Amino acid sequence: MTTAKHSDASAIEALRSKGYKATPQRIAICRFALNSRDHPTAQQVYDEVKKIHPTVSLATVYKTLQVLENLDLIQEIVLPQRQARFDSYTKPHINLICLQCGNIIDLDDTTTIEITGKVAAAARFKPKGQRIDIFGTCRRCYTSTSHSQKQDLH
Repeated sequence: MTTAKHSDASAIEALRSKGYKATPQRIAICRFALNSRDHPTAQQVYDEVKKIHPTVSLATVYKTLQVLENLDLIQEIVLPQRQARFDSYTKPHINLICLQCGNIIDLDDTTTIEITGKVAAAARFKPKGQRIDIFGTCRRCYTSTSHSQKQDLH
């Protein structure tokens, strides 16, 4: 699901603040990465932007994603045995990560914000960001695995 929460102007400002030219390819990379809630891989960003800008390089995608990460506009989620994914939702939340299919679900929970605030205050720590990743099996994979195990028993 993609929503227009970041404008091209904010992408241009982000790129220029790090000394990069705001080329149409880089702006398109920013637009897709910043507005996607699907936690895309760099390859997925590249594939999507290449449809509009056939001359874009994978190196440009990686460099642009790094700029966005350095500016705290996206977070990299490193998954065991899989390509890293990028999360544009930087507010405190929980990522539910399926180890079977790789699906990532954002879970907003007020408890996350409360715990972060309490822990930071108790430690006299000023948080810059926060992320909680919970690894497991999503409902779809769990249901299909349970169903196939029942069939194996018969």
